[in-house]
Amino acid sequence: MASNTQRCSFCGRSNDEVAMLITGETGAICDSCLEQAYEVMHQHTEKYSRKKGANFGKLKLADLPRPADIKKYLDQYVVGQDDAKRYLSVAVYNHYKRLLQPSTNDGVEIEKSNIVMVGPTGTGKTLMARTIAKLLKVPFTIVDATVFTEAGYVGEDVESILSRLLQVSDYDIPLAERGIVFIDEIDKIARKADNPSITRDVSGEGVQQSLLKLLEGTMVNVPPKGGRKHPDQDYAHVDTSNILFICGGAFDGIERKIAQRLNTHVVGYNSVVNATHIDRNDLMRYILPQDLKSFGLIPEIIGRLPVLTHLDQLDRNTLRNILTEPKNSLIRQQQKLFKMDGIDLQFDDDALEYMVDKALEYKLGARGLRSIVEAIMIKPQYELPSSGVSEFRVTKEFAQEQLEKSSVRPLN
Repeated sequence: MASNTQRCSFCGRSNDEVAMLITGETGAICDSCLEQAYEVMHQHTEKYSRKKGANFGKLKLADLPRPADIKKYLDQYVVGQDDAKRYLSVAVYNHYKRLLQPSTNDGVEIEKSNIVMVGPTGTGKTLMARTIAKLLKVPFTIVDATVFTEAGYVGEDVESILSRLLQVSDYDIPLAERGIVFIDEIDKIARKADNPSITRDVSGEGVQQSLLKLLEGTMVNVPPKGGRKHPDQDYAHVDTSNILFICGGAFDGIERKIAQRLNTHVVGYNSVVNATHIDRNDLMRYILPQDLKSFGLIPEIIGRLPVLTHLDQLDRNTLRNILTEPKNSLIRQQQKLFKMDGIDLQFDDDALEYMVDKALEYKLGARGLRSIVEAIMIKPQYELPSSGVSEFRVTKEFAQEQLEKSSVRPLN
């Protein structure tokens, strides 16, 4: 009988003294020791998670990139838009300092300053966000506001913003709570009417109301895998107080709102004199928070986006520089593609000027410029890899011929 008695390798109790004994080839463990082992592992995992999330706190203020350094990094990839770069660089730097602020008794607590960037399509809003993500030492994610709806309707809930931040943070909650979120296409959730909606504005005002708690800072129950497809999962509790939100949108047509506001102030002789100094070709520089309200953002969400900056419409010189200057410029990308096939690709200056002229005609900014380059290069990309040639030069005549054959047409 004694030979059949098995004992726990940890506490030494026999199988008669415990509720369950799990045996292996060389040892055994009882249910009590197994529960204690689970508690030890759980505490260790939480401690490691906090330690991992606190690694950023080990950085010193002297080690952080200064606003001028951040802007210099952005200059390598984004042409122009100096004002927007300065706003973004200062906001990111202040976010770092806010995370590193020492706990003092002076009663001064640095609050976060969420940003909204307004600019026409193709001016570099999303590009700046993606570029600055390479430099950051905190989790960074880009989400699209067009997919959000009010809870209970087809679409995604606003909490899915934090689900993506958790994914980037490898589900490390303390680390995610120090991250930065770029919400693109924020103008697409504008209110559909000037007056508050009597019925539900499912993908407009309702989404803005749902975003308020995230932008302000609160404890949010986040479904890590998405709430509607996995309804039985446990929620992660994320505090958004230290998460910086950067919003961007084209706000197409907001120039009319700005012009209406400026025209209403033209009363009396002095106002007429001041009106002569207004640049009618660049009304975006005069944008104010009240213009966002006229466009359809509710006052509550505007108040939670205190930093407002604009991106300029791309002029001829800027478009010309976009072709060749940045590290990942369109021309360099094409040259790298052909170089992988052993082909030296060159562009004539007048061909580049022709592309810029067409981009201005299409009024799509840098995206229109890329469409033009792709339309011109589709034939060489198809024929040259199997032709055996070692070099190819794009002339204005060739560019014009290829673009006329393509389906790319200007906007009316």
